[in-house]
Amino acid sequence: MTPHRTMALLPTLAAAALLAGCGGKGAQADTPVATTVTVSPDNIFVVARATITSGPAIAGSLVADRTASIRAEVAGSVVAVLQDPGARVTKGTPLVRIDDAAIRDAWLSAKSGVTQAELAADLARRDLERAEKLLAAGAVAANAVEQARRAALGAQATLEDARARLASAQKNLDNTVVKAPYDGVVSERQVNPGDVVTPGAPLVTVVDPSTMRLEGSVPADQLGAVQLGAPVSFTVTGYPGRTFTGTISNIYPSADPGTRQVRLYARIPNAGHGLVAGLFASGRVASASHAALVAPLTAVDQRGLKPTVARVRGGKVEIVEVALGTRDEATEHVELTSGVAAGDTLLVGAAAGITPGTPVRVSSGADRPTTAKQP
Repeated sequence: MTPHRTMALLPTLAAAALLAGCGGKGAQADTPVATTVTVSPDNIFVVARATITSGPAIAGSLVADRTASIRAEVAGSVVAVLQDPGARVTKGTPLVRIDDAAIRDAWLSAKSGVTQAELAADLARRDLERAEKLLAAGAVAANAVEQARRAALGAQATLEDARARLASAQKNLDNTVVKAPYDGVVSERQVNPGDVVTPGAPLVTVVDPSTMRLEGSVPADQLGAVQLGAPVSFTVTGYPGRTFTGTISNIYPSADPGTRQVRLYARIPNAGHGLVAGLFASGRVASASHAALVAPLTAVDQRGLKPTVARVRGGKVEIVEVALGTRDEATEHVELTSGVAAGDTLLVGAAAGITPGTPVRVSSGADRPTTAKQP
């Protein structure tokens, strides 16, 4: 090759080498490089065994199991109201005093009537005994004894009537002092000193806070899961983070025709008097409970033919088919009967949509991955 032709090929070889180099870099650029996705601890759930419970939801209001609206039993003017709302009282504690002047006079009259009737009955009894003795001696006729016997019976009847009148007067006198029917708390006061009341007029209301009652309802189609004595767990407005328990005590025999709901009562011990009547409560009747592997509902994708979860294994995301069991609507968890094992790490919420095969890592921080509560 002549020097002239050699110099002519140099640009061509240089261009070929440059194209070859560019072609190699282009091939490397076409190869996708996976980017590690960082997720927060809130998007991680570690599978563990926990107690899962199912049962119909219940919602309603709290009322005191025993509430007494005490009313006047006699007419008169209110002399004094001895307890204010909120006062704790014991059985027999005086609550209200009603003027007893006229009633006391009636009681004194009835008492005097009993005394007179006792004297008359005693005299008639003595006359009868005397007549019987004279009849035995032949000193009087038989009809005289019969008259004495009738007089004694009449005097005894008059005495019984006088005693009944005294008992009624005594009851009216006792009713001028209104007392607490049991240990409890005065919740309402409807009268003030000076008010004139008649029989049946409301005076005060006393509640027993030691036992509360949840008045709620459940759908009629779920009534089969409810039975007397079944446990109820619920939360109460005003007590965040606290869960209360009770038992079903009454179930109505018919459903509401408008709502198709069946009313029921749940009794709730309230030893510390922490619960207050009138608050709204919501919870669930625990009809079935068992230990199982559980996961949040937000970790399960149920849009396909079979439910799946996004599991992190070896630092990468993989999609796993699972079988579902009992669903706990109250805690928004579901039982996983197959597909995962205890200790598996699942993605929840928006993180569950990360593409399979993507490397992931959990961001550092004070928070720790969510785990199921142990039974």
